[in-house]
Amino acid sequence: MIEAVGLTKRYGAKTAVDGVSFTVQPGKVTGFLGPNGAGKSTTMRMVVGLDRPSAGSVTVNGKHYAQHRAPLQEVGTLLDAKAVHTGRSAQNHLLAMAATHGIGKARVREVIEMTGLEGVARKRVGGFSLGMGQRLGIAAALLGDPQTLILDEPVNGLDPEGVLWVRNLVRYLAGQGRTVFLSSHLMSEMALTADHIIVVGRGRVIADAPVGDIVARATGTTVRVRSPQAAELEAAVRAAGVTVASPELGVLEITGSTAPAIGEAAARAGVVLHELTPLNGSLEDAYMQLTAQDVEFHSHAPLGGPAPAGQAAHPASPKGATAPLNEGALR
Repeated sequence: MIEAVGLTKRYGAKTAVDGVSFTVQPGKVTGFLGPNGAGKSTTMRMVVGLDRPSAGSVTVNGKHYAQHRAPLQEVGTLLDAKAVHTGRSAQNHLLAMAATHGIGKARVREVIEMTGLEGVARKRVGGFSLGMGQRLGIAAALLGDPQTLILDEPVNGLDPEGVLWVRNLVRYLAGQGRTVFLSSHLMSEMALTADHIIVVGRGRVIADAPVGDIVARATGTTVRVRSPQAAELEAAVRAAGVTVASPELGVLEITGSTAPAIGEAAARAGVVLHELTPLNGSLEDAYMQLTAQDVEFHSHAPLGGPAPAGQAAHPASPKGATAPLNEGALR
């Protein structure tokens, strides 16, 4: 378990992490999301004692990281896969780490096989591709068979087989009751992997809830309706809080109501329906809405080109942007 309370980090006048509090529970894969500059990496570094908090505290398995007598066997970390002596082989790198904790050669061989590095174990790390370096970093994180894993962008540089392997690995480890805390910019992958999501923006927690709750709360539900009597249906469903758009002739996208309510309204009005489909938002949709006001570095489309994802020509205020989203608010 990881517990952060009022965790704050300042660099001179800049506050990188601002009073962050959260709990990462065992038995779940917890995703850590946020725009560039949101404070994710700084927070992870404070968890494992690489940065000292300016205020607040964070513990892993009930202790500060520095208080663990055998930290490799408590917490496995992948924060920077390139932080390896490039003149060493992968095997020697892992053997050197193992020697610091009295871990035997058998475990080194086991993690090499587990991560698919058998064919390059004796090669110098300096010649590794990005994906091979990631696999070595994950092998190092697994070396002590820890109860807690902290992985920063673990699928960076991996091919599709490697991405699937990481997904299955972290879900397997969480299924064993371990604590798994990972960050990623790949929303589609996080949606498939994580059980719980913590979103930060400008150093603060803006969402902390199960994936399904974040998606449902932040994006709402839109119902797609196809009817030869679209105008009559639009009049029948108009009500406070209901919005209706028509992306094409004979099709309505209705937000703020439900498929059963729309179907009942159509029946009362004698309107024929050819399609009635709830369109649930994605984690990416929810993330873009939640972080719309917390992106520090904005991209802009070329003149005359389409706007970047999440940026409309006349952006509306994102849902959930005015207040943090947490489990208490979702009950």
